[in-house]
Amino acid sequence: MKKINQITLIAIVILFLFFGLRGKISGEKFDSEKWKTADLALEDNWSLRWDMMNSLRNNNNLIGMSKTEIITLLGKPDGSLTTGSTFKYYLGYSHTGINTGSLVLTFDNGIVSEISVWQG
Repeated sequence: MKKINQITLIAIVILFLFFGLRGKISGEKFDSEKWKTADLALEDNWSLRWDMMNSLRNNNNLIGMSKTEIITLLGKPDGSLTTGSTFKYYLGYSHTGINTGSLVLTFDNGIVSEISVWQG
């Protein structure tokens, strides 16, 4: 009976660690130059930006940045999906089938006020 309690406790700790660290562990360290210059049409780069997302969000305080600072960091946004109040960046394949993703930055008075990541 004591062994079952220990196994249960270990399982609970592992679950807490999994959910606590989810989104904090990055597959690829964010590199501004790689982000801006990656040819996402090449198979080797299909998920490069997606893989850098956690590092980008965890190590750069995007909220509060100006449009100029964002363009310096990430390059020009995807023109066809960008408006005056939002910048959209294509992330590539998300490693879940054929789903792709986008990073959407919403601006209020020229300053990032919201960050969202879309998958679909």
